Amino acid sequence: MSSYTSSSRLTYSEYLRLNELLELQSGEIGCEREINNDETHFIIIHQIFELWFKLVLSELRCARNLLMSSHVEESDIPKVVGHLNRVTEICRLMANQWKVMETLSPQDFLVFRDKLGTASGFESWQMRELEFLMGLKNDERNKGMDPLAHYRKLADENPVYLQGLKKLEETIKEPSLEEVLQKWLERTPIQGSFLGGENDEELVEDFVEKYLGAMDNLNQKLLEQMIEHSSVDKKTLEERFNANIKSAEEYLRPEGKISRSRAGLLFIEAYRELPLLAWPRKLIDSFVELEESMVLFRTHHARMVERIIGRRIGTGGSSGVDYLDATTKYRIFKDLWGVRTILIKNSSLPPINNSEMYGFSKTK
Repeated sequence: MSSYTSSSRLTYSEYLRLNELLELQSGEIGCEREINNDETHFIIIHQIFELWFKLVLSELRCARNLLMSSHVEESDIPKVVGHLNRVTEICRLMANQWKVMETLSPQDFLVFRDKLGTASGFESWQMRELEFLMGLKNDERNKGMDPLAHYRKLADENPVYLQGLKKLEETIKEPSLEEVLQKWLERTPIQGSFLGGENDEELVEDFVEKYLGAMDNLNQKLLEQMIEHSSVDKKTLEERFNANIKSAEEYLRPEGKISRSRAGLLFIEAYRELPLLAWPRKLIDSFVELEESMVLFRTHHARMVERIIGRRIGTGGSSGVDYLDATTKYRIFKDLWGVRTILIKNSSLPPINNSEMYGFSKTK
């Protein structure tokens, strides 16, 4: 508790509670023994990660709460982008933080590794909560890595884990960022038509048909050029272009029915130069940058671990580097990555309807 009173001057140390903070690097609860610089460095780096995770969770919730409204005000989009951009920069900083860990040699780490017991980074409930909040599903994880099941087991063994378990159980029931993003995309005005509006389904269907037709025409022209100049045989090229069109159809019509959220995403990306779509496409870019920064964070983590402990089993019993490498393949905002495969150049796009709706508002 701070010693600050209304009659005393608030100092830097009191504001940051430095006395308490700097006592948290002993390595063991209730232990006052000296630990070497390598172990102190190891502890501090992971404590800093947890502090950043605390802020990241707060920023992502703010972004989620703004975006989950049934009607998101245009003025709120920049706020959402601001929250996401801060998280992205934090993730980039954390990725570089692994470089400090790489100053620890394999032999330096082995001096105190046994003291970690079965403690594992997988037990960081804030990191797992972050994944839940973003929208990572258990069936998308590496096989056997179920955070809730693991934390329930820990809580049965020691009540100190009950707080983490409670947070995970609460967060997994909340709407995720991915879910609210899909609902927001679903409401995108496509060719001037709004979700639930008169003839909306027909107008969206028409947009998708014309887009796929334009994509097919462009592919045929590209195919003719490649057949003439490519070293790849004609049959292989035809199969690849046919697969490209087929994947576009499956993307826009999963299970044979048009996905309005994906059609909305495609519309924003395809006509991103329109003034009304400037902030929506910035929002999409912010989500992509966020996930990219998370992937880089995981990638740097895996390479750091491989550099220090090689391919040995992780402290928590995981496959170590193999598990960490598997996490680099996690993708939460899959549609945002997938749409890039089916984009075509502006000059080949179908004409836009109600173009005045997407322009700058005119004042008299």
